[in-house]
Amino acid sequence: MSDHKPFHPPLSNPLLIVISGPSGVGKDTVITCMKERGLPFHFVVTATTRPPRVDERHGVDYYFLSKDEFAEMIEQGELLEYAIVYNDYKGIPKQQVRQALESGKDVVLRVDVQGAATIRKLCPEALLIFLTTENEAELEARLIARKSETPEGLKLRIATARQELKQIDIFDYVVVNRQSKLQETVETIQAIIRAEHHRVHPRKVIL
Repeated sequence: MSDHKPFHPPLSNPLLIVISGPSGVGKDTVITCMKERGLPFHFVVTATTRPPRVDERHGVDYYFLSKDEFAEMIEQGELLEYAIVYNDYKGIPKQQVRQALESGKDVVLRVDVQGAATIRKLCPEALLIFLTTENEAELEARLIARKSETPEGLKLRIATARQELKQIDIFDYVVVNRQSKLQETVETIQAIIRAEHHRVHPRKVIL
């Protein structure tokens, strides 16, 4: 009697995709482009205590909260991770991530390098993508060109970015977001995600 079992390819699980990198590499721009392409992902809306910029909308770009509201979320254990980033709090609402994964959707998070390191510890099976520029000089030029910082604030962001570039080893992939090559960057990220869904041993995210 044969003990032969029919072959079935392994089933792919929804992915927890973390897009991170230093300030100034274009994380927000890349996420916006991915949304505009109508990709079938759940894009997590981050909570923050910083005030909205002119073109930002509550519940779309971020959840803009008071420090008391944010403190309440911390107390209730409602955040997957949180950190102080340039004197303001940022955090990922845990329930939002769980619900999206349970629906079978890939989940995309945009976090700083410190947040990515936290998620790696909490969820080793998360897919971490490090977004960067071609070199440090270009990164510094981009930060200066934004003209959104005081001289002291700019100096802090540049120093922080240099330290964050040293954290690349905690990530699975690195993608260079070249100047004027946004579509190419997004296509590379899509290719990484597609490939991850064809792993012989699929990632299994447990939160």
